Amino acid sequence: MTFWIALALVVFHVVEGPWALALLIGAGLFEISQTAFWLRHTSRQTVQVGAETLVGRVVEVAQECRPVGYVRVHGELWRARCDEGAAPGDLVRIVGRVGLLLKVEREPPAG
Repeated sequence: MTFWIALALVVFHVVEGPWALALLIGAGLFEISQTAFWLRHTSRQTVQVGAETLVGRVVEVAQECRPVGYVRVHGELWRARCDEGAAPGDLVRIVGRVGLLLKVEREPPAG
């Protein structure tokens, strides 16, 4: 509200005549259209949080998984279980989770 009061004072003291009112109405319409656009745009995207969002990601093994070890996910260490085993530096895909234990499978080498 303070923005609109300040804008009205500036517009009516700097711009003279009917242009002041036109400028104020134009600024108001622009503000309303911007607000409507961003409200509509941001409400279409669902927020994804929690360990469920990790499933499907390819991550690097930090500590040997034979069968339980650790993987690095976004700079964090997570306990992981890889039944076929994986050495540090190997890439694995997260396929599920049980509590805070991630189930991972070896990723086939690229190429």
